[in-house]
Amino acid sequence: MTDIEVVKLLREALMVTMIVSAPILGIGMFVGLIISIFQTTTSIQEQTLTFVPKIIAIFAVFILFAAWILHTLMSYTKELFMMISKLGGG
Repeated sequence: MTDIEVVKLLREALMVTMIVSAPILGIGMFVGLIISIFQTTTSIQEQTLTFVPKIIAIFAVFILFAAWILHTLMSYTKELFMMISKLGGG
């Protein structure tokens, strides 16, 4: 295995990680922003107010995207195993 193949593997792993985590992190950031705007406009400075809506939103997004996340991770894992079998098989 050459250095180029290792770098390509690491690049693909990072890309899959970013693509899979993007919807969950995006909705967490969006809900946090909405709650921060609400807290600013109403002058409510409760620190724990952001946790419950964020957890609920992230859980809902995870349920909605679970099949897609699983499919993406499984296809990457299959590609990885195929590459490993090519290296071992010669």
